[in-house]
Amino acid sequence: MKIRELRTKRTKLGADARAIMKAAEDEGRSMTAEEESQFDKLMDKRDGVDATIVRAERLEDEERQEDVEDAQPGDRGSAAAMGALRAYLLGGRSVLTDAQARALNAGHDPEGGFLVAPQQFVKDLLKGVDDMVALRGLATVHQLTQAESLGVPTLDNDLSDADWTSELSTGSQDDGLRFGKRELRPHPLAKRVKISRKLLRAAVMNPETLVRQRMEYKFGVTGEKAYMVGDGNQKPLGLFTPSSDGIPTTRDVDVSTSGSGFVNAAGGSSADDLITAKYTLKSAYHAKAQWLFHRMMIASVRKLKDGDGNYIWKAGLTSDQGDRILDLPFITSEFAPSTFGDGDYVGLLGDFSYYWIAEALSFEVQRLNELYAETNQVGFIGRQEADGMPVLAEAFVRLQSNDVVA
Repeated sequence: MKIRELRTKRTKLGADARAIMKAAEDEGRSMTAEEESQFDKLMDKRDGVDATIVRAERLEDEERQEDVEDAQPGDRGSAAAMGALRAYLLGGRSVLTDAQARALNAGHDPEGGFLVAPQQFVKDLLKGVDDMVALRGLATVHQLTQAESLGVPTLDNDLSDADWTSELSTGSQDDGLRFGKRELRPHPLAKRVKISRKLLRAAVMNPETLVRQRMEYKFGVTGEKAYMVGDGNQKPLGLFTPSSDGIPTTRDVDVSTSGSGFVNAAGGSSADDLITAKYTLKSAYHAKAQWLFHRMMIASVRKLKDGDGNYIWKAGLTSDQGDRILDLPFITSEFAPSTFGDGDYVGLLGDFSYYWIAEALSFEVQRLNELYAETNQVGFIGRQEADGMPVLAEAFVRLQSNDVVA
């Protein structure tokens, strides 16, 4: 099915779900159990179509880029370097000529087992991770070629307000301005993939594409988990980890829950709390702000009503417009919190361009020739260095569960 047809199908499913919700709205009541069941089925189908669209767009993109070489011959992005990588993945170090080994060496000893992947390979791998990991595509990514770390200037103490004064006066002296500096330092990350020897030899796609796609997933989900809940110790500092270096607890807003979901109960309204959260975030950040939830949380948010009895979730009714919560878009992550225990974090609202990621561009690949010989497989280890953290606390509001129903 073409991508345009998939988008049309997605739009229709959203409209059908919205019609069920609107029928209940117009009659001034909540959806019945049967209506909720129909609504959930439609939204599950719509989520499935969303995932299919993402996969189809990635495949289309790869087909367009397959034979494109941007770099000049002789550097790590050249066709010669990609050819050398292909030979290495298929046959190991022993099949490389001296010229091929030099194309992949880039200052590392190939006899040690690791070779630096060509820039085109790294570029395609990171693009694949972008497609797979929603947060990384919204974050500010700094790719470091030489610096070992990236300093993030922070305003620890601000000046007091300006003074109204006369034409010739300059106002009172203020010595309160203080700058600090947090540091992003890429930390090593290694992942291993296994591929059958037969598949390497017989696959229609190039072996470097096969290895890259396996590693996209491995590095993508590992990075995503750290961006959500990493403790900052030799790894990224996550959005849901309270820290004075990232998002402190002063940016938390209580959201009413029942222990099993968001609530419209008299004891507290989650919809009202989400409205409070939206306006706790300064309006300057609203233009780029998005909600972040686990998919199970979205299932509960979709049924919330505001004080006037209107559902706060709105389906995107055109192919280029996504669903919205209180008129702001949202993204989901499998590694965002998914429980409603008292005090648990249940979501976040923010401008994710203020989550910074620092990556070292060198990406190393090692071929394990004999380790999986008994199963007729070849192992590959990829090594990357990366770090990440929120760099401006006021650009985020974190939602914390407040169990109001006994």
